[in-house]
Amino acid sequence: MGENNKQPSILNDALRQSFVKLSPRIQVKNPVMLVVYAGAWFTTLLYLLSFAGVQDEAAGYTLVIALILWFTVLFANFAEAIAEGRGRAQADSLRSARKEVGAKKLKSAASREEYTEVLSDKLLKGDIVLVEAGEQIPMDGEVIEGAASVDESAITGESAPVIRESGGDRSAVTGGTTVVSDWLIIRVTAEAGNSFLDKMIAMVEGASRKKTPNEIALQILLVSLTIIFLVVCASLMPFSSFASRQAGTGAPVSLTNIIALLVCLAPTTIGALLSSIGIAGMSRLNRANVLAMSGRAIEAAGDVDVLLLDKTGTITLGNRQASEFIPVPGVTEAELADSAQMSSLADETPEGRSIVILAKERFGIRGRDLAKLNATFVEFTAKTRMSGIDYQGSEIRKGAADAVKAYVQANGGTYPQECEEIVKQVATAGGTPLVVSRNGRVLGVIHLKDIVKNGVKERFDDLRKMGIKTIMITGDNPMTAAAIAAEAGVDDFLAEATPEAKLALIRDYQSKGHLVAMTGDGTNDAPALAQADVAVAMNTGTQAAKEAGNMVDLDSNPTKLIEIVRIGKQLLMTRGALTTFSVANDVAKYFAIIPVLFFGIYPQLTALNVMGLSSAKSSILSAIIYNAVIIILLIPLSLKGVKYKEMPARKLLQRNIWIYGLGGIAAPFAAIKLIDLLLTACGLA
Repeated sequence: MGENNKQPSILNDALRQSFVKLSPRIQVKNPVMLVVYAGAWFTTLLYLLSFAGVQDEAAGYTLVIALILWFTVLFANFAEAIAEGRGRAQADSLRSARKEVGAKKLKSAASREEYTEVLSDKLLKGDIVLVEAGEQIPMDGEVIEGAASVDESAITGESAPVIRESGGDRSAVTGGTTVVSDWLIIRVTAEAGNSFLDKMIAMVEGASRKKTPNEIALQILLVSLTIIFLVVCASLMPFSSFASRQAGTGAPVSLTNIIALLVCLAPTTIGALLSSIGIAGMSRLNRANVLAMSGRAIEAAGDVDVLLLDKTGTITLGNRQASEFIPVPGVTEAELADSAQMSSLADETPEGRSIVILAKERFGIRGRDLAKLNATFVEFTAKTRMSGIDYQGSEIRKGAADAVKAYVQANGGTYPQECEEIVKQVATAGGTPLVVSRNGRVLGVIHLKDIVKNGVKERFDDLRKMGIKTIMITGDNPMTAAAIAAEAGVDDFLAEATPEAKLALIRDYQSKGHLVAMTGDGTNDAPALAQADVAVAMNTGTQAAKEAGNMVDLDSNPTKLIEIVRIGKQLLMTRGALTTFSVANDVAKYFAIIPVLFFGIYPQLTALNVMGLSSAKSSILSAIIYNAVIIILLIPLSLKGVKYKEMPARKLLQRNIWIYGLGGIAAPFAAIKLIDLLLTACGLA
């Protein structure tokens, strides 16, 4: 509904911008359309000179040519303006989320009570702020203390709140989002005016888009063709004058017709739509909730054939979770679950919370009244590698298998061989075993595992069909990595990956001619993201990862790269298809105009009038009307893009040649003939 409401305002703004863009300073940026712009001014001047007795053609005919040329320029401006209008609408929506808010600036992270109220635009990089439930996060930052639900709908459009917490890869927060529950202490990582939201606003506005190398190369080609046609058309007037004197018949080609011919033969169709295609490509990516830092990255995505994915937070949810309780013989699963939950009540890590939740879900075991238990909690330390609880004469411990084994044996207990087997099985499956003991007796094992995100395997199958090889990169040992790779459905994996190893792997593939894409979210991913051709950082990731990437996925969905690749391929296909159509158009317009211009001088050229056009004036008017109208008819295609189909590049090329090449020849022949018949029937030519 909101999109529909925006449409009229976008169209109205585009109409206004079409006239604003008639400024010479704007027109000079598009050399192909600059020729049409100059032609419109020349024919307008020729019309005005006709009142002073200087007549190149009939005044009415010259006026019609001038008006059609002005409409051609306006239609090209409209195509670009409507694409930019979509970007501005998105930017306005984002801008509404950015507003100056009060911030609680702390003297230090140690005390939440001592703060100073300041406006968000006064915050500096490195400042520490407190944000509580119901308050807006004032500036981009890293969570250094606390955990809270954050509403990021203003940025991502996703209504469900997300968890942001200190440590790990979910610590980055974005200015303009709102804390829903609890509180966060944040260290500001961006200066005012240079926040992530500011960058988003700048990127989605079409005017800030930089041309890609592919687009620049195509524009050079179009300019070269235009210069060639300019030279050819400039020579026609002296040639026709000489030929008419030699033949003794006919009249030289008029300046008005020369200008019209130049406009028709120049690649104006693709020249008019080139900017809108590029802007619309970035707009489509923005609507997919991906912020592209450059148009070049979108085009590169269309040719990607290797994809590297960081495991934690990208393929998996990011934190290991309890998946099952495996008791040793003589112990029930419910007894193990009860002790495991007791040992985790004070454990605020995601793993600890998942153990409490699993016990509740499997056996209905709910949290106890800790005050009544008079319990003493044993916190996890790197030295003991265990945590637990002491209460009412009972000692419960959970932790790494070797740590619990040493603890049990040191207290006179035995460590059963069955537990050794369970630990080995869990490790072989790629999980993390936590052994639980109570009063020196081993109860069993908690199986912690990486949870692969829903739908990941199916999406990797889609990537495989598109010819993209997927490689999971992880710091896990090879056994764990192999298990997760098999579950996720990736083609290959790199285990025990260091930042240097990731970087070396990308460079190796690039040296073999591959185009490499990578998704990641951690600081340790930053070097590899910076090296990759297409680097998609997760919005949930660290600031370092987001700054190293050339794209940021606001939904933090690793399989979003499929959509990015499709949009990249669609952008290249659309540009190629419309270029093919434009060049084919020029061939048809050549046969429509050139022969009839020289009928009077060389009657033999009548044989080339394959379209049976009635006169030179009607053919030129028909061709130049078609030239203007086809631009406006192709605007929806340039904005929406050519429909993407998963097929080999060769078949795709053949399909486009058949559809847009032959279509580009057939359409002008039919349309110009129809317009010629209408003009003749109305007595206008």
